[in-house]
Amino acid sequence: MHHALWQSVLGEIELSVSHATFTTWFKNTELVDQNDSGIVIAVPNIFAKKQFEVKFNDQIKTVLAKNGITPKQITYTITTTGKKTRISRETTPQHTQNADDLLPTSVAATNSGSTNPLPAQVGGLNPRYTFDNFVVGSSNDLAYTASQAIAANPGVKYNPLYLYGGVGLGKTHLMQAIGNEIIKSQPGVRVLYISVETFYTEYLNYVRFKKKGFEDKYRNIDVLIVDDMQFIAGKEKTQEEFFHTFNHLHQNNKQIIISSDKPPKSIPTLTERLRSRFEMGMTIDVQMPDFETRCAILKAKASLSGVELGQETVEYLANNIKTNVRELEGALNQLLAYTEMRGISPDISTAEGLLGNVRHSRPQHITSKQIIERTAKHFQLHVDEVCGSKRDKHIVVPRQIAMYLLRSELHLSFPKIAGELGRKDHTTAIHSVEKIEKAIKLDFLIREQVASIREKLYA
Repeated sequence: MHHALWQSVLGEIELSVSHATFTTWFKNTELVDQNDSGIVIAVPNIFAKKQFEVKFNDQIKTVLAKNGITPKQITYTITTTGKKTRISRETTPQHTQNADDLLPTSVAATNSGSTNPLPAQVGGLNPRYTFDNFVVGSSNDLAYTASQAIAANPGVKYNPLYLYGGVGLGKTHLMQAIGNEIIKSQPGVRVLYISVETFYTEYLNYVRFKKKGFEDKYRNIDVLIVDDMQFIAGKEKTQEEFFHTFNHLHQNNKQIIISSDKPPKSIPTLTERLRSRFEMGMTIDVQMPDFETRCAILKAKASLSGVELGQETVEYLANNIKTNVRELEGALNQLLAYTEMRGISPDISTAEGLLGNVRHSRPQHITSKQIIERTAKHFQLHVDEVCGSKRDKHIVVPRQIAMYLLRSELHLSFPKIAGELGRKDHTTAIHSVEKIEKAIKLDFLIREQVASIREKLYA
């Protein structure tokens, strides 16, 4: 039973972190005990234990809660040569077995159903996320500036703020930084950070068990921060309830901050009235970090661990990991863990060895045929259409994306790319690759399509 539960937890965590982070920290862990007082998780070494205590504990609690487990405490143990040395780290005790214990502090505090003013609360915020440790670059400077303006005057400017972009680009960091800054500068303000899944779960409990006070939990606050709005797709009743919550807060000049991996118009089955409200404030696309930003992030993260990386090492990591900040941080953590356990300094040769291992974990047998087939399948086309002569728009764009992937993934020459797609003139391939490279920076839909195809190629 323990094994099945932990495999379920690891499965969910693997989807939310980079491959490097999962391999370094989570792969060699196990759930060794579960009882009334809590659970015991085995980790391989003291360095891993520190990481789980400081960085991953909240994430594990969240995923355990999704699996119906709310332990009073989590105990970490170190596995050494067949023995387990018990080193504990207690989480917040669960005083009573009721639904409120699953809610953020500020939500549970309002469950009495009273509409009286509430004391200031910090609901669900992680104090580590601040503006001071957020690295600003060309990919996120607009989002950063808007976030600071909101923190200075919540409910006045940019209401609602809607941040969207791929995973690991800093949306959650920025939103929580807003909440933490508001609490710091205006202690009386009531702030609540939740995910859409939390709102959905609590709404279901409200409907099923007729619990009183649900509306007060979300309407007697000053700042509502909602993460992962894309998961509201398909939940009609939840959308209706969130619509009423949104209206109440907005009409009373309360600040609303939302994040998603898609812009409002790209969330399937999102009602038009919600979509229009999400778009009525400030909608900002948080893009992939550029090279300079990636370098700055690596230096900042390493500095927090008390390590100064050489410029060569920083540039090597930044050049080889371009997708998102989480994967970048995962590779850095792996490098720092490896060098600390061996008592050596992190340098470019060590980074090359470790990053090579990460890369080789992906299949190396991707072919031109697989790229073309996967692209055609993604757009529900036949390979013959992608490689044919038709110039319909619904065929031309997939063909250009296929050319871009042949260039970026296999580093084929332009004449070779043109030949793979049945073209005689390689200037067509040059034009297509340049067009998609530009579109990835400006067009969310193209960026999402390319990322989806690439993910499926390496799945």
